[in-house]
Amino acid sequence: MDDSTVLDRLAALDAATVHEAAGRIGHLSPGIQSNQSGVSVVGRAVTAECHPGDNLALHLAILEAGPTDILMGSARGHVAGYWGEIMAVAAQARGIRGLVIDGGCRDIAAMRARSFPVWSTGRSVRGMVKTTRGLVNEPIVVGGVLVTPGDYVIADDDGVVSIPADQIESVLAAAEERAVKEAAIMAGLEAGGTTIELMGLGTGR
Repeated sequence: MDDSTVLDRLAALDAATVHEAAGRIGHLSPGIQSNQSGVSVVGRAVTAECHPGDNLALHLAILEAGPTDILMGSARGHVAGYWGEIMAVAAQARGIRGLVIDGGCRDIAAMRARSFPVWSTGRSVRGMVKTTRGLVNEPIVVGGVLVTPGDYVIADDDGVVSIPADQIESVLAAAEERAVKEAAIMAGLEAGGTTIELMGLGTGR
């Protein structure tokens, strides 16, 4: 299956459905939250792990990424201004789809105005130095999940899920099947059914 087809199919789903269909794996820490509302992105991971207080790794990762990619960054949860408007403009110029970072960012209003989507652990005005390379496009842990370059990422209002590339076809098939089943359940509910009967639930003790 070609990459554009995979990304198109992934974009028709949501993060929660993909997470469930994958066997409830790949969900990044819920502390990593969207800095905008109603935005969903899918792409392939390009990774960067920053040295504390230093965002050079992210600048270098921008050079490695392109139009099918999402930057997956880690500052190991340290909340400071690892990413801001200048970097967002640089990323957009390369067609990069968004940023997920286990760490902080700033220039939130400016990035919203530019429609560059970011998921982060927090926000801070604190500035960075740019002297230590860190890890670029190597396997890293982001929000408690091992992310390998080329993994598939889906991020929306509910959170972020990363799926290993070698599992994406089976996960997509399971997720699409789940979406069809959920649509049938919702149609049944609108017709007067109940979750107990439509989902085959027991009534408890």
